[in-house]
Amino acid sequence: ITPMMIYPNLLSSTTIGGDLVLPNRVIMPAMTRGRADPKDFTATEDFAEYYSQRASAGLIITEGCSTSVVGRGWHRAPDMFNKSHSASWKPVTDAVHQKRGRIFCQLWHCGRYSHSSFRDGVNGFEGDQKKGVAPSPIIRPCPSGKQDYTNLPEDPDIEVPRELTKEEILEIPNEFKTCAAAALDAGFDGVEIHSSNGFLLDTFLQSCSNQRTDEYGGSKENRYRLVGEILKAVCEVFPSNRVGIRLSPNGAYNGMGSDDFRESFAYYISEIAKLDLAYLHITNGIGPAHKSAVDHPLSFADIRNLFSGHIIANSEFDAASAEKEISSGSVDSVSFGRIFLSNPDLPERFASGVKLNDIPDFGLWWSTAGNQLGAHGHTDFAKLQN
Repeated sequence: ITPMMIYPNLLSSTTIGGDLVLPNRVIMPAMTRGRADPKDFTATEDFAEYYSQRASAGLIITEGCSTSVVGRGWHRAPDMFNKSHSASWKPVTDAVHQKRGRIFCQLWHCGRYSHSSFRDGVNGFEGDQKKGVAPSPIIRPCPSGKQDYTNLPEDPDIEVPRELTKEEILEIPNEFKTCAAAALDAGFDGVEIHSSNGFLLDTFLQSCSNQRTDEYGGSKENRYRLVGEILKAVCEVFPSNRVGIRLSPNGAYNGMGSDDFRESFAYYISEIAKLDLAYLHITNGIGPAHKSAVDHPLSFADIRNLFSGHIIANSEFDAASAEKEISSGSVDSVSFGRIFLSNPDLPERFASGVKLNDIPDFGLWWSTAGNQLGAHGHTDFAKLQN
């Protein structure tokens, strides 16, 4: 019995958006690596090597790229909002396409996860204007009370975020549209909107973090409004079948978890289902990395009842559990995070049955202010010999 016979669904081809053919259903999700150029947050030469090594994935989704200076919130995460950012990624998309791969850019606004130090020394940012932003001035719950992954030598205290004005919110869809245009110029096949894990857009969706009383808060319809406006704006750059979105209905990461999550996310997913997007990427929030914040979490089967398009599942999968989930019909493909770090040829390893490389040490996942990383732990993992 060959692995291809054991994993016939996982290793079979599929499509997203009706016409983008994926040779397998092994997806590489967005994973922060903290290796952008620290001067201007552009992609470095290593990026082209890193992503092209993984071009056999059904689809690559890049690490999150900040949508603005305000959106920055992680040490040496890349940006995607001007021509220099776009130009730096063109060799990356070219390298992936030369190996017949497919690559989407994830657009990421950190929101209240950010810290004022990310705006230190930036023109136009003084006092409270330097703080991270949110729908409401609610501090991000965190047991340590400390902000990690800043540019500072020691972790500062978490700050109460600055509440966005309505005028600022009205500009955010255009911010994402500008970034989508930069991604298009860079040669990406599409974009993914990061609306999960307690970052800006998730904090708008969730009642635990959104206590606004205007048209962007209160009811689930109002809390969805900004995400809907962003999707509409981005679909003016890329066709809707080249735009994906990531949600985490059940997740606890960054202090999330709302009492009304079931009815809220059922509504959001039903609205998203009307837009003919490329896919819906769901972090289930049941595995140990993103444990569930809620009782009776939404299952992939629940979500399938609301969304008939392409669903990418993310939830601590291995090949066997991914095969089972896909064969059930509740999802179409599965994204694998940490094992893709150390197994650049993950689909081939699944297909051949070869033992996977070990997940790299945590200290190699991303740079920190005290641990600057480059190629080691990024591009130096062994691939199978032909």
